[in-house]
Amino acid sequence: MVPQWIIEKKRDGRALADEEIGFFIQGYASGVIPDYQMAALAMAITLQGMSPDETVALTRNMLASGITLDTSSLRNPKIDKHSTGGIGDKVSLVLAPLVACCGIAVPMIAGRGLGLTGGTIDKLESIPGYRTHLDEAAFLHVLHTCGCSIIRAMDNLVPADNKLYALRDVTGTVPSIPLIVSSILSKKLAAQPDGLVLDVKWGHGAFMTTRSGAEALTRALVTTGRRLDLRMAALLTDMNQPLGRAVGNSLEVAESVDVLRGNGPADVVALTLELGVRMLMMGHVAADRKQALERLRAKLQSGEAFERLKTMVRLHGGDPRALDDPARLPSATIREPLPAHRAGFIQTVDAEAIGRAALLLGAGRARVTDKVDPTAGIAALKKIGEVVTVGETLAILHTNRRDRLEEARALSADAFRITVEHVSPPPLIALEI
Repeated sequence: MVPQWIIEKKRDGRALADEEIGFFIQGYASGVIPDYQMAALAMAITLQGMSPDETVALTRNMLASGITLDTSSLRNPKIDKHSTGGIGDKVSLVLAPLVACCGIAVPMIAGRGLGLTGGTIDKLESIPGYRTHLDEAAFLHVLHTCGCSIIRAMDNLVPADNKLYALRDVTGTVPSIPLIVSSILSKKLAAQPDGLVLDVKWGHGAFMTTRSGAEALTRALVTTGRRLDLRMAALLTDMNQPLGRAVGNSLEVAESVDVLRGNGPADVVALTLELGVRMLMMGHVAADRKQALERLRAKLQSGEAFERLKTMVRLHGGDPRALDDPARLPSATIREPLPAHRAGFIQTVDAEAIGRAALLLGAGRARVTDKVDPTAGIAALKKIGEVVTVGETLAILHTNRRDRLEEARALSADAFRITVEHVSPPPLIALEI
């Protein structure tokens, strides 16, 4: 086969055969096919799309470019969760230990943040000593011991995606649904789960800004996963305002601890429970929604889920005392309240503006190579529908960079719209599949 013939075929809108996709992906992973030819094929896929058969073949060949982890020794059902990411999304830190307490094994391979959306790995690395890079033996040891482990991808897992992910970011091919689907599912399948529950977000603070686009992605993920013999369930959730009241790595860890101690923001609790219900039912450890909810709430109220997180952190080399006392987590030197300039009801909290402000404060990265300040971010955020008085704090900005404070303050202030009319918060879950 000749690479340019395959590029031309997809450029002209024709479907690629399994063998052609396999030839191209394996050639790219091994270095035989150069970046410029992979970029050309990625652009052709972005413009012409792929059929369900092609997307399945692409995902399967991405997975085959590296090793898979042998998790067959785990006795409990292996159910993973994936979120497409959003401003303030810290659910994985709560959900993994919670469902592990209920008899589900959670072998989670997570990512770093890029741009506005925070990454689970960045959040965990704000806990002193936590190691996100484990080899296969250490990963399995943690899973056998406490039922959940969250790590970053090993270099030999899905190397084709590791290369293609970076290439897409600089070639304008990020929004392609077949490329997104194959990237997500190949990494998840590498840990050989029995099932996967998805949280696909849409809105100003999400990767997919329109509901229609997010719904198309959701359906493509579910269809492809099921064809690859993976049990699938999905929620489409609103990300037009931040999730929870904290944005920024150590701030979100502290908020996750609040949730596991039976407190925390109502929206984070609600979404965690909804995803947890589906994981328990998918793993057949709960007969129905009512039983699943009862078990999850009991584990939160008893403190067992919090203890499970501490165990996972300890097994990863982290200091669990930082969870018992979040004052031990890294903290910023500057904390500036953002006052309300009028009284009324919070009408909107623009998640994108909050994300941009948090990035300026140091909580995000504009490039893969940027360093993240684990202490930076925005906390104590007011939510849509809440009442405020003049001068009341809308949020607290945390940073070590006074030079960016004024710009971040202006962005944060613009994120809030206040009206005299009563406002109801929008529904969190827009669609269930």
